[in-house]
Amino acid sequence: MGSPGLRIGPLIPEQDYERLEDCDPEGSQDSPLHGEEQQPLLHVPEGLRGSWHHIQNLDSFFTKIYRYHQRNGFACILLEDVFQLGQFVFIITFTTFLLRCVDYDILFANQPNNRTRPGLPHSKVTLSDAIVPSAQCAQRIRSSPLLVFLLILAAAFWLIQLLRSVCNLFSYWDIQVFYREALHIPPEELSSVPWAEVQSRLLALQRSGGLCVQPRPLTELDVHHRILRYTNYQVALANKGLLPARCALPCGGNVAFLSRGLALNVDLLLFRGPFSLFRGGWELPDAYKRNDQRGALAARWRRTVLLLAVVNLALSPLVLAWQVLHAFYSHVELLRREPGSLGARRWSRLARLQLRHFNELPHELRARLARAYRPATAFLRAAAPPAPIFTLLARQLVFFAGALFAALLALTVYDEDVLAVEHVLTAMTALGVTATVARSFIPEEQSQGRSPQLLLQSALAHMHYLPEEPGAAGRASAYQQMARLLQYRAVSLLEELLSPLFAPLFLLFWFRPRALEIIDFFRHFTVDVAGVGDICSFALMDVKRHGHPQWLSAGHTEASQSQRAEDGKTELSLMRFSLVHPQWRPPGHSSKFLGQLRGRVQQDAAALGAASVRSPPTPRVLSDSSSPLPETFLANLLVHPLLPARDLSPTASCPAAATASLLASISRMAQDPSCVSPGGTGGQLPELASAEMSLHAIYLHQLHQQQQQELWGEASTSPLSRPWSSPSQTLSPDEEKPSWSSGGSSPASSPRQQWRTQRTQNLFPGGFQQTTEAPKEAGQAHGTD
Repeated sequence: MGSPGLRIGPLIPEQDYERLEDCDPEGSQDSPLHGEEQQPLLHVPEGLRGSWHHIQNLDSFFTKIYRYHQRNGFACILLEDVFQLGQFVFIITFTTFLLRCVDYDILFANQPNNRTRPGLPHSKVTLSDAIVPSAQCAQRIRSSPLLVFLLILAAAFWLIQLLRSVCNLFSYWDIQVFYREALHIPPEELSSVPWAEVQSRLLALQRSGGLCVQPRPLTELDVHHRILRYTNYQVALANKGLLPARCALPCGGNVAFLSRGLALNVDLLLFRGPFSLFRGGWELPDAYKRNDQRGALAARWRRTVLLLAVVNLALSPLVLAWQVLHAFYSHVELLRREPGSLGARRWSRLARLQLRHFNELPHELRARLARAYRPATAFLRAAAPPAPIFTLLARQLVFFAGALFAALLALTVYDEDVLAVEHVLTAMTALGVTATVARSFIPEEQSQGRSPQLLLQSALAHMHYLPEEPGAAGRASAYQQMARLLQYRAVSLLEELLSPLFAPLFLLFWFRPRALEIIDFFRHFTVDVAGVGDICSFALMDVKRHGHPQWLSAGHTEASQSQRAEDGKTELSLMRFSLVHPQWRPPGHSSKFLGQLRGRVQQDAAALGAASVRSPPTPRVLSDSSSPLPETFLANLLVHPLLPARDLSPTASCPAAATASLLASISRMAQDPSCVSPGGTGGQLPELASAEMSLHAIYLHQLHQQQQQELWGEASTSPLSRPWSSPSQTLSPDEEKPSWSSGGSSPASSPRQQWRTQRTQNLFPGGFQQTTEAPKEAGQAHGTD
């Protein structure tokens, strides 16, 4: 070992890992580099000595480097923390003032004001008349023991947040020094430096020997693994159906629930809590890697969930009161100014979990979903089920509410004293809100003539996934799936308000019964990477271990049914990461998969022929675009004049070949020197990389659909190979319960596989109100719940 204090991890080759159940836990404990000793420390040479050197928690270090960049530097972080602390103080003090320091009988003129100044006529009540004197206000506060107790709790919580903010500010000050002295990025230039450039300088510093002592060179994937260690687990849990929590509805189907409060509880249970699996560190304890202790660990985790649910239930009145107050102060003014804002759609927390790639940073996800928002909302308007009676009622409601509002407004213009009449202003506000809300249910004329198929295709180009929502018999339409991902703002607000009441119930009746499945998930899908620690095996994007044969991984993957990532998550995540980070070299099997995919693109493009498409795009498309945003460039690729949009529809002949032709054209553009990113990182322009990934997503979905259609055709020719099973059909034990456990002791398959229903025959169906079940994989029987 070198100088004291410099500790390195075991020399495991790059991306060479093995499943934890095959490891020897006893032997690993005998190693002198076991536990925390495996975590490398940060080493900075003498020329770069600063207060950031010799850092023991590299996860926190890289995460703070990323957050410092995304939060726009130290000054913005300081102001944001100060304003958050001040906002908390304001809500508590102002609410207490409204409860105890205002005489509402005088304010509402229910009793005469006896505090008027002598000698002055006093016909109107002022705010100062309704405010109770300070001594009387303090007496009112002291007379309520419950209020005093709540104020003490609020003060204690505020002091904890203050100490936490002060500690974070000290660490962010060190990060600012690191940016300025090590990365040579002063605060005034931070806003103009993209994250890709920051990461490039960070890796260059490490390659020069000025950062981490690692058993192998630090890569872009290592940085992402440290920043997104827990997030990748959450994405995998959602892919396997353990997240979000679900509740069966009496009328059939189920509803997904993942509020901010429930997500915080899951984070405490699994990652950062004192009794969680990781306990805020980078290493999963050895007990969770052993098969013989899974039952005891599951029982202990059930007790932890029960305890946390009881705590949530005890604190639910306080949290509910805080949620209501915060929502009231935050949304009432917006509702008065824009009554239709609650009818606008926004990406749900479920969408941000299901549509996220492995190793995708938050700002990358936000940018991608922002590009997908407009076509996704347009699709929902165009594909909405017809409701002529409801539309007729909404039109009449708009008319009558508008007529009454117009009459009151005319009277107010004629004589402003009309506003002094009791409840006139309230009636005008209610009529305006009613008309605005009813108008939101009237279909827009400009959206009725647009093709839902093409709008869904445009949304898929940026979403990259159309995750299937579990439901009764798999009859959820594409419209219903999209509506769950893009929920109304009012629904999202209601979900957060009810979270204090529902979170304990979901902890008790969803997570607690699945304790053994969650323990098995972490035992089977956790691997140890040299210099990084324990990470989710799906985050390695290894098609050999987690690829899906129906997503072009046939011949490259050895994954069993329970090890496959659903919805092509492994393949699409690998493709996206390789496009965003062209300098990164994937491991062998993944590299071969990418090579085969590019070869398939060239083959399909050549098979289509030059006569079936117009002239390929040229680099001039970038300069001719009026907007530098990726969606502008992508729109030039998907629609007229470069290529008729219908040629990319799966109902047309050779849709994948048409997409492949565009991908081949983009590949030629990428080789042009003018299309290289000016940042010096050697990557493509962001617009070009975004367009290429969008077309790759469409291309992979089209090939996946073709394979599904081929399986459908093969199954329909033989009654013995039907893709569905009758309820009375006898299944083999392995087909009934595919297990994660190598010993066959796991009680059930993953919930995602139990619920999983196949997609409709067409990716972009012609009728979005009717769906049909697509076939399962060859040889796969119908799973039972």
